[in-house]
Amino acid sequence: MAKRPGAAAVTGGALLALLCPGAGSAVAQDIQDTQALPRAVSGGYASWTTADAEPADRAMSVDVSEPAVRGSTARVWFPATGGSTNPETGAVEVELGGAARFVPSAGSVPPLTLGGLRLRLADNSGNSGTLHARTTIDGRAREVTLADVTASGAGPAVRTGGVTWTGLRASLTDEGARLLAEWSGEPFTEGDGLGLLDVTVGTGTGTAPEPTDPKPPGRKPAAAPTATTPQEPKRSAPTAAVGVEELPAGGEQTVTGAGFDPGEVVLVAIDGDTRYQAVADDAGRIYRTFPVYATATQGAHTVELSTVTGERGAVAEFGVRAPA
Repeated sequence: MAKRPGAAAVTGGALLALLCPGAGSAVAQDIQDTQALPRAVSGGYASWTTADAEPADRAMSVDVSEPAVRGSTARVWFPATGGSTNPETGAVEVELGGAARFVPSAGSVPPLTLGGLRLRLADNSGNSGTLHARTTIDGRAREVTLADVTASGAGPAVRTGGVTWTGLRASLTDEGARLLAEWSGEPFTEGDGLGLLDVTVGTGTGTAPEPTDPKPPGRKPAAAPTATTPQEPKRSAPTAAVGVEELPAGGEQTVTGAGFDPGEVVLVAIDGDTRYQAVADDAGRIYRTFPVYATATQGAHTVELSTVTGERGAVAEFGVRAPA
């Protein structure tokens, strides 16, 4: 496998500094510029809920097409299919798979399909960004800046192997408002709320792993291992644990997980409803705090941690009692 250009630049720069001491400052700047280059997005998801937004107020629902999936409580999930992120600042440009479809309840107009979704987020000094989409109305293809996006919190959580933005508030641009108004006949205006977005993307590892094909084409099968042949250690199954075994409705719970791959994106589902996502740290652990709604029923509840493919995961249980 070819070496990464960034790694080659750093190695060459260090050698030049040893051979030509006077070039040290220029080499240091070259190394700094190389390290600041964005990294390709290596998986992840963005979730979008319109429960308290303008489309819901106008009795519109949002559906999706594969590979995006629809959850409950007006939340939909889009897998990250490409893009780049700066692991130092948290800036993200991510392409999202699938399409969103605005569906009016009355059925007076056909659904509005928005594909080619692309989310751009500035670094943690700006806390702003834009949501872009492609669509077709009356046979005319359009590419629009659908919404302005602002961070309601302190900015992104930047960890080794991943970047997470939560509580991103989307508001229609003038262009987006005119698109929805033309399609639906409703008076959408610039600044109307389009819902909340959460996004988590992986930044990959420092060095790409070599491909591991147990039986490449044209290669003879490996001999069966003997008792003296060393075997690869088994991949440990993930585990999950909650902070407290029982708490009152309206309280706050914490889940911790272990046994994931470093930088792996982990989905967090409460009672089967996927609400959050996190990135495993260098030791394969995740940590997430979440509210237990005041309307939660008394009795047993579950929190499930799973990889985005659903192949690996773990479940923990906790109890909810009536508020004191």
